[in-house]
Parts: sequence; structure tokens; C-alpha cells
Amino acid sequence: MATLTTPLPLPSPARWWQDPTTRRRILAFALLATTYGAGLAYGSWTRVCAAERCPSISRLLPLQGGGQTQTSKVYAADGRLIAEYGLERRTVVPLSQIPLPVRQAFIATEDKRFYAHHGIDYRRILGALKADLVSLGYSQGFSTITMQLARNIFPDEISREKKLTRKLKEARVALEIERNFPKDTILQLYLNQIDLGAGAHGVEAAAQIYFGKSARDLNVAEATTLAAIPKAPGTYNPRTHPDRAVRRRNVVLNLMRDQGFLTPEDVEYWKAYPLVLTTTRTNYGDVAPYFVEWLRGQLDARFGRELYEGGLRIYTTLDLDMQQAAERALQAQLDAIEAGVYGKLPSGAVTYRDYIESSRANGEDKGAYTPYLQGAFLAMEANTGFIRAMIGGRDFEDSKYNRIVQAVRQPGSTFKPFVYSAAVRAGHPVTEMLDDSPLNPPVLQLDSTLWQPKDDDDSTWGAIPMRKALYGSRNLATIKLGMALGEQTVIGEAKSYGITTPLPPYPSIHIGAKGVRPIEIIAAYSAFATLGTRAVPQGILRVEDREGNIVWQPQQVHQPVMDAEHTWLLVDMMKDVIRRGTAYSAVWKAGFTLPAAGKTGTTDQYTDAWFIGYTPELVAGMWVGYDYQRAILEHNAGGGKIVAPAWTSFMRDVYDRRPAPADWVRPDSLVTREVDDSTGYLATPFCPQKLHRWEWFYPGTEPTQECPVHRVLGPALTP
Repeated sequence: MATLTTPLPLPSPARWWQDPTTRRRILAFALLATTYGAGLAYGSWTRVCAAERCPSISRLLPLQGGGQTQTSKVYAADGRLIAEYGLERRTVVPLSQIPLPVRQAFIATEDKRFYAHHGIDYRRILGALKADLVSLGYSQGFSTITMQLARNIFPDEISREKKLTRKLKEARVALEIERNFPKDTILQLYLNQIDLGAGAHGVEAAAQIYFGKSARDLNVAEATTLAAIPKAPGTYNPRTHPDRAVRRRNVVLNLMRDQGFLTPEDVEYWKAYPLVLTTTRTNYGDVAPYFVEWLRGQLDARFGRELYEGGLRIYTTLDLDMQQAAERALQAQLDAIEAGVYGKLPSGAVTYRDYIESSRANGEDKGAYTPYLQGAFLAMEANTGFIRAMIGGRDFEDSKYNRIVQAVRQPGSTFKPFVYSAAVRAGHPVTEMLDDSPLNPPVLQLDSTLWQPKDDDDSTWGAIPMRKALYGSRNLATIKLGMALGEQTVIGEAKSYGITTPLPPYPSIHIGAKGVRPIEIIAAYSAFATLGTRAVPQGILRVEDREGNIVWQPQQVHQPVMDAEHTWLLVDMMKDVIRRGTAYSAVWKAGFTLPAAGKTGTTDQYTDAWFIGYTPELVAGMWVGYDYQRAILEHNAGGGKIVAPAWTSFMRDVYDRRPAPADWVRPDSLVTREVDDSTGYLATPFCPQKLHRWEWFYPGTEPTQECPVHRVLGPALTP
């Protein structure tokens, strides 16, 4: 028979606690656990920095006086900031220049007992532990400003992961910092170090990026907007998430009220203040990006790491107004070409707009070369070489390939002035008659094929004066002149103007068949603008350290090319390119009649189009083409048609803001004679009046014989 057993009743808490043996066991276990926990905590505290695992705060000593890592600032010629070089964008400012509301906003938000604790806020630790236990997660941190400073100053030694080791290291380093530095110094270091999004580190850089002003000029609403960011820089970035930024800003305002920094009335006033961010382009790093990157290469080679951490001040030659004028002119011209204003695009051509829309949709990255129409532009002061505007391509974000300094393109007829320069130097007068007829026999090329060049319109002009051959951009006459001078003579002439790319001794070089660097051929024209002296392009005026001491000041480089008399003759011929030659319709007829000269350029199959023009003060050149060489238009894509209008637009914009340049002064030694334009001889009373022309000559090259054609009246002798 089964026996039912009744379980014995458990003792009540009061009864087992009254039992001496049980009580001793519990107390002993509690003491052991406490001792073990204390030992573990002490061991962790002492061992976390063993074997030099924690950074030495001696590295903070140079930072007290503003020695923190700083970006180098790049300034335009008028002193406006255009870019910064550095991994972290930072400008260090002393605490005295940081307004009280900025300091109070960060203290109220990040560490309200900052001036009361010694690096660790124990009350905040207890609050954070309670919040974490309630949420069963890591919902609240307890880092003080000093602990955050330790983490930000020593990111390599103190991990950013949320784990106990990091917190212990932060606390140990924070206590060490507090023992060695006053509170104001710690706050100054923190406010110059904190990550505030958009690449800004420190309140000064952030104030410039978001509000376009110095931190010393921030109002309360702007100060609290910055103080709202550290909690989550990506989430509360006012530029990308303005609504979130305003909500968080208002939380900061409430915290300042709770700390007694603001009255309730002030809080309500500043909550109603609109979020007004700067729209100035200089805060986005997109001002003359090709120019800025070109300079960075030069500066990196000279200064290395100091360029990115040393807080250098780089003063450049860039003229922001000219840069913007160049960008407007180039972009408008390229858009017009793609819109079909100048003719039909070749079959299969991809427009910039279509490419950008498709590539963004597909997330494509096609590298440095692009499939759409490109352009490049350079403007420089003729007498100094100071670069005033540089555009290396249509879209820096899409392609950082700088076509002004990196590309090698066929210059076409923009090379011809070097042939005529060699001729003038050799004593050929501008009235010398050239033969503009087909080559007979054709030239044998290096690949054993026959080369029979022609002009774009397939016409020949017969015997024409050298002046007309240049302003009419006649290929056959120029080739024959170059061949008569000798290819080596022309190569030497081009080198004297600064062309460094190899030029083979072949007749096709006379019409620009061999590639050159755009920056070199544009700068070469400075020798014409100055009547004989070439200026080497220069982008940097001086470099200062963070104390304002000049550490590098490049010297202007000028190289004599030709005497003023011969150069003036060349300039006068190149004036005719604008007054009645290939650029007439786009420049002179379009209303730009200030003293100017230049040369158009077009290559075979319309793959490159150029115009390089200059006044006595300013040289500007523009190139248009595809990275992968192909025809720009199906027909008639000459530089005078599709490029020169942009040059005119740029120059008109520039000279709307500056006085008109004085014309080139003709050297007194030149002599003048009235000649017959069809023969180059001295005009006679029998020469048709329309052929009479006053020409200038270098002494000894002027004609001495009268025109042998028009000696007596007669219809048979009149052209």
C-alpha cells in the first residue's frame, strides 16, 4: 500500500536569517564576492595601462599653445579662403576667442559638472549604470569632456569600441590630464578637437563650414547647433539633416536653461531663430578644384606631412571673379555645342547631361577619361605668369584628370605663330609672298606613305603675303614656309617659347600635328603679349607657417624670347586674326574691340578645337575635345567657330570690371612703307587703291623696289 508523505515546510526568510550558521555563510560569501570584485576592479584599473598601453599625456604639451594638427588653408589672391589640405579640417583658436555661449552650450550638453569633477563624474556613472540596467543595453554613456578629449587626441591607443577597456583607459588618461592641465586648457583642447561633421574638427572649422563665419561671431542659436552635433555627427549634421539638427539644437537650449546659462525667455527666442546656413561655395571645397589639386602636388613634394597637419597658409594667384567668369563661359559654350547650336553632333555622341543621369542611376565610375565633350581653360597675367583661372575639365567629381596640365593634345593652328616667329626672327618681312598651293611633290611620311595636306575648305589662295597666311590660317603656305626655314629651326623656336614635348623634325609639325601640353602653349603666348618675354605659369604667391612666418616664396620666372621690334610685328599680324581673320565673327564682330590678338586652332577630323588670345595684360586659352579622340561635330568644328565665342564672353566679363588695356606701343625703330598687298613691293600710283597698305618693317627688311606688276595703266595688268 502506497504511503503518502507530506513535504516539510520551507523556512520563512525571517527564520533562515535568524539561523546563525546560514547568516555567517551568507555574510562570508558576500564579503568574498565584494573582495573579489574589488580586487578585479583594482587589477583592471592598474593593469589597463600596464606595459605602456595608455598614451603619454606628454604629447599634449605642444598642443597647449595651439600645436594641434591643423589643416593648411588655401587663399585666393584677394585673401578669400578657397580650400584646405588635411585629413581633418581644423583651425585652432584660443579659448579667449571662443564666445561664452559656445563654451556653455558644450558644457551643458556634454559635461555639466565639468568644472567640479577631476576627470571622472562619478554621479554620472551611477546614472548611466541605472539607465543601462533598465534598458538592458548600452543606452547612456558617462564620458566627461576630459575623457572625450583623451579618446579624440589618442584614437590609435584608445579604441572607439563600447567596451570596458576603453572606458578604463579613458578614465585613467583623463585623471592624468586633469592632474597636469588647468580646466580652461582642457576645454580649449576639446573645442579645437571635437568632430563636428562634414570633415570639420573643432568649433572654428565647423563655424566656417556651416555658417561661413568665425566661431567668435556665432550667436546662441548657431552655438547650440554646433553643440548638438557631437552626439551623432552624421545624424545631426545641419546641412544634410536640418530638421533633426533644429530639434537637437532645441534640446541643447533647454539644457542651457536648466544649467542657468539662459533665461526661459532667451530659450524661446533662440528656439524660434531660423537655421541659416552659408551658401558660399568656398565651404564645399569646389572652388577651382583642378587648380587646388595642381597646387597640392607641388606643395606635397616640398612640405610633405606638414602640408596636411602643420596649419600652413598658402596664398595663391587665383582671381575668384575670373575663375567664375571662366567657368560660366566654358560651361555655356559646351552646353551650346551639345545642344546643336553650332552643328550636328556625331552619331553616338554622349552628352554630359545624359552621361551624368545614367551614371548616377547605375552608380558607375568610368575612371579619369570621360565619354562626353570636355573643355579646359587657363588665364594668366602676361607679365607675371600669375594664373588667374584654371579649369582642367568639366566635372572634377566625375574626372580629376587635369587636361590643362596633364593632357597632351594636338594644338593645330595655334602652333603656327612659332613658325612665323622663326621667319620674322630670320628677317622675313610680313609682306613676303608665300605659296599657298598644294605640295608638289607630296611629302613622304615616316611610314612611307605620301602626305598631301590641304585646308579645311579645300581651297588654295595662290601667292599671299605672310600676314594674310597667318590671319587666314593657311596650312599649305605655312607648311612651305616651315620647310624653307627647316624643321629644326621651328623646333628650336617652339622650345624657346617653353614647349617641352618632343617635336619630330617632320613637316606636319608646322601646322600643329604633334601634341603639346595646353598649359605650355597658352603660357607661350605671354611672350607675344609682353613683346618678347615669356612668363612661367605660377600659382603660389607665398606660404606662411601658422605664426605667419614666410617659409616659401616662389620667384617669378621670366625668359627672354625675342626683341620687342620683331615681336611687335608678330602681334600686329595676330591682331588681324581678330580684326579680319578666323576669329573675326566670334570676337571683333561680336563687339570685343579692345586691343587683343590671338590664334584659332583646329585639328584634322575636328578632334581638337582651340582659341588662345591675349591683351597686353592677360593671356587666356581654351581647348575643347573628347578624351578619347573623336570628331566634335560632323562638319566645321573650327576653333574660331566653337571656342572663340567663349573666350570673348570671358574677356568681356573681365574687362567689365577693370580698365581697358592700353594698346601695345610700337617700337620707334620700326620703319613704315606703303606697299602693294598683292605683291609685297612698294606701291606705285598705278597699283589699285584697294591694294595699297601701310606696313611696318624691321630696319633692313623693308622693300626697296616698286611693284613690277602695276607699272602702267592697263586692264590686262590689273588683277
